[in-house]
Amino acid sequence: MKAAAGTPFVHPPLIGFGQVRHTRLKPVHHAFVYGTYFLLLPMRSLQRTPAPTLARNRWAPLSFADADHGDGRGAEQGGALAWLDALLQTEGITDAQGEVWLHTYPRVWGFTFKPVSFWYCHHADGHLRAVLVEVNNTFGERHCYLLDAPQFGVEQRARKVFHVSPFCPVEGGYRFRFMLTPDLSRTLARVDFDDPTGPLIQTSVSGALQPLTAQSTRHALLRYPLMTLAVVLRIHWQAAKLFVKKAPFFRKPTPPISFTTR
Repeated sequence: MKAAAGTPFVHPPLIGFGQVRHTRLKPVHHAFVYGTYFLLLPMRSLQRTPAPTLARNRWAPLSFADADHGDGRGAEQGGALAWLDALLQTEGITDAQGEVWLHTYPRVWGFTFKPVSFWYCHHADGHLRAVLVEVNNTFGERHCYLLDAPQFGVEQRARKVFHVSPFCPVEGGYRFRFMLTPDLSRTLARVDFDDPTGPLIQTSVSGALQPLTAQSTRHALLRYPLMTLAVVLRIHWQAAKLFVKKAPFFRKPTPPISFTTR
C-alpha cells in the first residue's frame, strides 16, 4: 500500500505475540521461555495521524505513555519522539528522518516495566540508520546504547556499562542482532552478553506482528491479563532461582555518568 504522491505514508501501530527466551550458560545453567506480547509503534506516523486503536497518554486497559521513555517528557513537550530526535542530533545523527519504529511493552491496567525497548530509526528512503537500545533496571535507572549505521541481520556490539542484574558483572559486552521482515509480519531482537571469558547470557524476544485493533487488544488482555506485572514478578522469581543455584553475585555499582553509550 502506497500513499498518494506528496503524502507521507502513515503506518498503523502493530502488536506482536511471541516469546521471550533467556539462557545462562555458566557457571550454572539456567534457562526459561515465556509467552509475551509487545507493541511495535510507528512514532512519526503516530505524530502525524494519531491511531484510534492506541490509547496514548491516557488510562486504558492497554495503553502507551510517552513519559515511560527517555527523559520522561510528556506530550506537551513533544513526547518520546522529540526526546529521541534531540538525542540523535546530539550524537551527530541528523539523517534519521524516516520512520521510527519503537518495540516496547505497553502499560497494562496502568502498570508497566520495560526491561528493554528498541528504537529502529530509518533514513527518509526507508533504510535503517540507527538503533537505540533503551534499558531499564529494577532500581529505577535507565541507560541507552546507540548503534550507529546498523543492518538488520548483522551483529552489532556494545561495551556493557550499565547494571541490570546482580548476577552479571558490569564488564564485557553485548552482541545485538535484529530482524524485521519487509512486510512487517515478524520481528526478532537478540541480545547476548559476553563476560571477559566468553558467552554468558543469550536472550531474545520475537513474535508475529499484526495490526493493533480492538480485537487484538482484547486477545492480548485475555491471554496475558497482567502481563507487565508478570514481567517484574518473573524477574524476581528467576533471581531467586539463581540465588539458590549459587550463581555469582555482584553488588550494584555507581551508574554511568553519560546517559548514552555509543
